[in-house]
Amino acid sequence: MIDELRRAPLLSRLEAAQLQRVARHASRVKLNAEQLLFNQGDPATRFYLLLSGQMRLFRLSPEGAEKVIEIVSPGQTFAEALMFLNAPRYPVCSAALADSELIAIDASDFAAMLRESVETCFVLLGALSQRLRGLIGEIDDLTLHTATSRVARYLASRLPSGAPSLELDVRKGVLASRLSVQPETFSRVIKSLSEQGIIRMDGSLVNVLDPRALSEIAELTDALEPGPVSIGTLGSQRP
Repeated sequence: MIDELRRAPLLSRLEAAQLQRVARHASRVKLNAEQLLFNQGDPATRFYLLLSGQMRLFRLSPEGAEKVIEIVSPGQTFAEALMFLNAPRYPVCSAALADSELIAIDASDFAAMLRESVETCFVLLGALSQRLRGLIGEIDDLTLHTATSRVARYLASRLPSGAPSLELDVRKGVLASRLSVQPETFSRVIKSLSEQGIIRMDGSLVNVLDPRALSEIAELTDALEPGPVSIGTLGSQRP
């Protein structure tokens, strides 16, 4: 477990004794696809490192409508920012999109460890600052860009450098919710990009035929960030 913890960006600079302390208070969690990890409003006693699989963080409206806040991939941590609150509660639900394995880290003990190490506090502050930058970018996406632009930005940001294609490893309905568009709108955008000869869909594989045109539609004016960093209180640190 110590080696797995060390690979997480948030924990990578901890000393050996600190990692051992985290591991002593941690536990493994295995979930089947669609299994719930925690509910919106549950006491936030732990934060998580995803080892394998995929998780979604989402909020439910009073009518039961689901809004996906973040899609968590292996190597990411989430819910760690809540340790700084008094009697924190999870502001979202979390459920597995695929069979998943996580490490659950005791939030109160980790916070106590932070009080003993100024350097560790600064590491976490750096992670939270990066998250804030991602949040500002996400707000820009929602307020300044059309649905077509948001979909194009998502595809362009996840296209591996020099690669001609990317895999959509998330259900379209979940991805549409993540991008704050309706599923039918997402499908129309994909169809339009295909008809323009910008992309070609082969199942879940997106072949980018015209990267320049995709970037223009995405309204990219600077270097792409590695995808949206998670929204709001929960956060999510990527490798």
